[in-house]
Amino acid sequence: MAPLIALIVGFVAARTAGLLGVDALDDWLPALRIGLALMFTLTGVVHFVGTRRTEMIAMVPPALPRPDLLVTITGVLELVGAVGLLIAATAPWAAGALALLMLAMFPANVSAARRKLTVDGRPATPLVPRTALQVAFVGAALGVLFGS
Repeated sequence: MAPLIALIVGFVAARTAGLLGVDALDDWLPALRIGLALMFTLTGVVHFVGTRRTEMIAMVPPALPRPDLLVTITGVLELVGAVGLLIAATAPWAAGALALLMLAMFPANVSAARRKLTVDGRPATPLVPRTALQVAFVGAALGVLFGS
């Protein structure tokens, strides 16, 4: 739920700043880029932090090799993508790459739900709500990609 909150809060704060006179944020597209960048900064950082990292490694489907390396790589890609979203010239490329990354990582969420893993001390988000969240996140990235 924290990624969704980060996306919404980042978008609303950026859009509000635009409405209050920050010209660079005076449109929905830059505000969405800010919201997504905040979301991916949050999710990227947790790939490297203590028990959250351990839980993310556990989410990787057992058939995949080196889950620790996969979590590191995806965390780096999320952080690089977040920076890319903040640069107008690279934002569409970053958004497209992040949409693909989210699709590639979705099996880990399916695996966590099916294996009834815990995330942050709570059961992993059940598959139907998690799928809805994933659709919203990918939709936001595609909004940046095609809105640019």
